[in-house]
Amino acid sequence: MKTFGIETHETSSAQPRSTLGFKTMALGIYGAYFALAVIYLWFGGMKFTHYEAVGLVPLVSNSPFVGWVYNIFSVDTFSNLLGVLEVSIGALIAGRLLSPKLSLIGGALSAGLFFTTLSFMFSTPGVIEPGLGFPAISVVPGQFLLKDIGLLAASIFVAGHSLTAIERR
Repeated sequence: MKTFGIETHETSSAQPRSTLGFKTMALGIYGAYFALAVIYLWFGGMKFTHYEAVGLVPLVSNSPFVGWVYNIFSVDTFSNLLGVLEVSIGALIAGRLLSPKLSLIGGALSAGLFFTTLSFMFSTPGVIEPGLGFPAISVVPGQFLLKDIGLLAASIFVAGHSLTAIERR
């Protein structure tokens, strides 16, 4: 079944489309696309504020992968560029309504961004709660970064689901 361009089941499936399981799965598929798009549009929009730009400094500046960006860009300029990227990813994921190619690109970019942010778990001071040691993590930045595991999984799902739709054509 295709609704708004989103395939909600395997074409060879004999499962009736009216079952609770089928409807729940369809809701989950729509939810993954919608949630990622909203998160990217919202977080990306926040990157255009000085408040958010300053909040990124401890994460970005300690990273061996992206810490160099502050040698090239100001804190606000980097945050604005990241905002453009995040809003674009959100729009690409929402673009699934038009084409699975758009959401495939968005999902792949999203996965790359979440791989990068998850690397901050290993480079940002204060992730491990000092009084308790590993595996205890702080609320910020530890738990803030840990949620990206779920968002990475959703990104990979969106990319894979979109690629499957392209392959079926």
